[in-house]
Amino acid sequence: MFRLSLGSTGRYCDGVSRRSFLQIGMAGMGSLGMSDILRAKAQAGSSSQAETSLILIWLDGGPSHMDTYDPKPDAPSEYRGIWNHIPTNVPGIDITELFPLQAKLADRYSLVRSVHHNAGDHFTAGHWMLTGRGGVNGAMKAQKYPFFGAVATKVLGPRVAGMPAFVGVPYSMSIGIRPGYFGGHYLGVENNPFETVGDPNNDNFKVQNLNLAKGLNLDRLTERRSLTVHFDEVRRLMDKSKAMQTTDQFEQEAYELVTGARARDAFDIQQETPENRDRYGRNSWGQSVLLARRLVEAGSTIVTCHFGGWDSHWDHQARMETYLPKVDLAVSGLLNDLKERGLDEKVMVVVCGEFGRTPKMNNGGNGGAPMSKGTPGRDHWGNALSVLMAGGGLKGGTVVGATNKRGEHPTERPVRPGDLHHTILRQLGVDPTLNFLNHAGRPIPAVDHGAVIEELIA
Repeated sequence: MFRLSLGSTGRYCDGVSRRSFLQIGMAGMGSLGMSDILRAKAQAGSSSQAETSLILIWLDGGPSHMDTYDPKPDAPSEYRGIWNHIPTNVPGIDITELFPLQAKLADRYSLVRSVHHNAGDHFTAGHWMLTGRGGVNGAMKAQKYPFFGAVATKVLGPRVAGMPAFVGVPYSMSIGIRPGYFGGHYLGVENNPFETVGDPNNDNFKVQNLNLAKGLNLDRLTERRSLTVHFDEVRRLMDKSKAMQTTDQFEQEAYELVTGARARDAFDIQQETPENRDRYGRNSWGQSVLLARRLVEAGSTIVTCHFGGWDSHWDHQARMETYLPKVDLAVSGLLNDLKERGLDEKVMVVVCGEFGRTPKMNNGGNGGAPMSKGTPGRDHWGNALSVLMAGGGLKGGTVVGATNKRGEHPTERPVRPGDLHHTILRQLGVDPTLNFLNHAGRPIPAVDHGAVIEELIA
């Protein structure tokens, strides 16, 4: 999507001029032509998934799979960790004791316990999970392929006109980079996330990118738009290219977003009851997820929520005992709220980070003397991670795959990032075989490996 700010009367999004704005509008044309995009949208709109949206809760830094959704109670103590496992409401599915609320709802979600990409570098792993491809590392961090969600919104747009198709709450970030691997890359910057920036838990929360410039009211904005339309008509007579058609569509979306009431109402989290806000957790993470629910309900297609700080090489216990209860509140609050609103079949929920963490806990030294950095922790581990998936027509109460008794690697039904992306795009109604031209003019498929995880399809 795009970031829109009318904070300056002479410039457009991110401070660029009108001429640059037109260049932004054409940036995505190095891929499918407009007629191809419209055809793909029409095909998606005729499918049974035409109303499905996605909320992705991104645990940036990588949570331990063994301390969340894949506990190993029979492993040696240095592997199984600090906390006990508890049963859920689905026989045979146990999770960490720090997730008591989610334990009551296991029939509404499924766990994929055998995801792997074997990358222990944050950037390589994040790129795998968000784009379905490797090719980056800590020394070469630049994104090389688009976020799978940006592919979806490129094809689908918003579910309801007047809403941003792709939103990051409070921002989209991967391993400290914004938008990082959530960006549209060669699909064009208009397929980057619209970011709220502010903390939804603040009493004075406002979305900065929806502000009108000082001295500019809606009447004046409409007058300016009328004049722009006149000049655009003249320009179209001179240039009938498909690039100009895309520019016009991009401008129309931006205008509807800033002038319409739908987006403003959706971003107004103060409309929620105190009781509903409480059950998500009165903290930035919980309120971000509640805002995400408001946005998909109003018509956004993809909303990502950033939960950072999971790189627990030491002091793992204190960090997890702070973070995991917040995740438990946010995820359980969301699943309950969606169910009560009749949205559980229309909204898909995915919870994951870039990798898991080492099955065996370290000594807290991080290369130095034991405990010199703090109490023991867990290091990077791309050989196994768990992903929670719920709603959007997916089955609940299912476990896909398994790791060995020490949580080191998959032993049943190994799953790669491309399998996840095939499954998500299928539920959204997007053809994963669509090709987009990269900056070199080479056609690149939306997903280049894997297949739908059939065990999850209801």
